[in-house]
Amino acid sequence: MNTFKNKDGKQILMAMVKGIQTNKEYLGEVDGLIGDGDHGMNMNKGFTLFENRFADKEFSFTEGLEELGTILFAEIGGSMGPIYGTILNDAASVGEDAEDIDVKVLAEMLRGGLAGLQEIVEAHIGDKTLVDTLEPAVKSLEESAALGEKFSLALNRMKKAAAAGRDSTKDMVAKFGRSSRLGERSRGVLDAGATSCCIILTAMAECFCGKGNSYDKKYNGQSALYATAGLASGG
Repeated sequence: MNTFKNKDGKQILMAMVKGIQTNKEYLGEVDGLIGDGDHGMNMNKGFTLFENRFADKEFSFTEGLEELGTILFAEIGGSMGPIYGTILNDAASVGEDAEDIDVKVLAEMLRGGLAGLQEIVEAHIGDKTLVDTLEPAVKSLEESAALGEKFSLALNRMKKAAAAGRDSTKDMVAKFGRSSRLGERSRGVLDAGATSCCIILTAMAECFCGKGNSYDKKYNGQSALYATAGLASGG
């Protein structure tokens, strides 16, 4: 399969919801090490609001992204609501006219979301943010599109790129948000936004490919400081 019908996107959005819901506590634990600990709670709130409002409705992939983005932008606390809202809304705008989602279209959508984010936050690779997950994932998809790779291979590569990007934040010093006040003390811990972004991208990729969601599980009480291995394989 080299394409996915945009109109069949509901299952992908619901897989993304499940990934966040299942890992609410884990995301809170990661965030709590150098932040205020509310990332999991806020993300779960937004994704669950989306589920409650749209579980019984039909919608396309891009329509779902737009609705979820609008909820995250307007209805959850913290800085991540507007950030994720912008990413999802801008990604949806790029792909809204596509009947079929292929590697090229998905790459363009995620590139649009990243570009929208960087218009409001000047974050780049190495700043210990979700950009460290999202940008490598986008670049991986763009490379796969240029090579004409099959959807499943491209998405598997994207997952691995996202996971590597997420893991790279452990050795970085935070440049944005509450954790930036800690300076060197922010090193040694994953960034919560990079972690949630990896969960979302992995859920998306695995549902596109018809696989089970590897994030549809909890982390068995592991400390967030050491639970990176539970997330690290990306597949």
